[in-house]
Amino acid sequence: MNASDFSFLQRFLQQKAGIALGSDKLYLAESRLSILCRRRGGDTIDALMQQVRQGRDSELEMAVVDAMTTNETLFFRDQSPFALFRDVLLPEKLAANRAQRSLRIWCAAVSSGQEAYSLAMILDEMAGELAGWRVEILGTDISGEIIDKARAGTYSQFEVQRGLPVQMLLRHFTQRGDKWHVSEKLRAMVRFRQHNLLEPSESFGRFDVIFCRNVLIYFDLPTRARVLARLAQHIDPNGALILGAAETVLGLDSAFTPDRENRGLFRRAGPSTPATTPLDRRHQASLAAGWRS
Repeated sequence: MNASDFSFLQRFLQQKAGIALGSDKLYLAESRLSILCRRRGGDTIDALMQQVRQGRDSELEMAVVDAMTTNETLFFRDQSPFALFRDVLLPEKLAANRAQRSLRIWCAAVSSGQEAYSLAMILDEMAGELAGWRVEILGTDISGEIIDKARAGTYSQFEVQRGLPVQMLLRHFTQRGDKWHVSEKLRAMVRFRQHNLLEPSESFGRFDVIFCRNVLIYFDLPTRARVLARLAQHIDPNGALILGAAETVLGLDSAFTPDRENRGLFRRAGPSTPATTPLDRRHQASLAAGWRS
């Protein structure tokens, strides 16, 4: 890839997806676009970029964004955010939302769906407490291809071995051939939709909990601030935002404030912010040990 095409690709990804592609990522771009070229029948990178520059093929543009987007994920990734959800946020929401009996969760940048299905498994374990409640999980991602995979709920043996305990695999999945299929019960709890976090999302409504993990790190600072501002528009006044371990709102957005007790958890700022509920560390350790079994 020549310098002009790489410079164009950097601007293109910034405009279309907010991705800040560093000058040291030339090899990565060449590697991923070479794979896309082979899938398209052998185009050269130069020819591919020439077509993108013309701006006449929206499907090709999306294919380039897909190729350059990192979709690394696994079931119960990093474990602690899911313990936080189960042991801190769910008890809070069960108490706060008792009158309306409603719980809404948004998994932004959900990739191939493992995060959303992991949350659905936790909620299924609490079916007794949530009887009669309206529970919704929305999973979104910029990639239409990856959303199709999430919606299908079909995973390889390698994918289900990453983070998913055997007992949960056997309870919530059915094996057909060399693939594992998410149960209809879990799939009914989750709705998937293609969505670019840089674009308007007024139709989404408000959520009690938003997961937006390990995506802000790919944006520059102004784009991070824009995304956080959009998320703030969709979070309940007593809502919670969970970011990745290396991500923060500090210096970017005043709508959220860090929870003093729980790393990665950010509360909606303002007088309606609930008092912190400390996480039971022994329960968290026990649950994490169970997920590793």
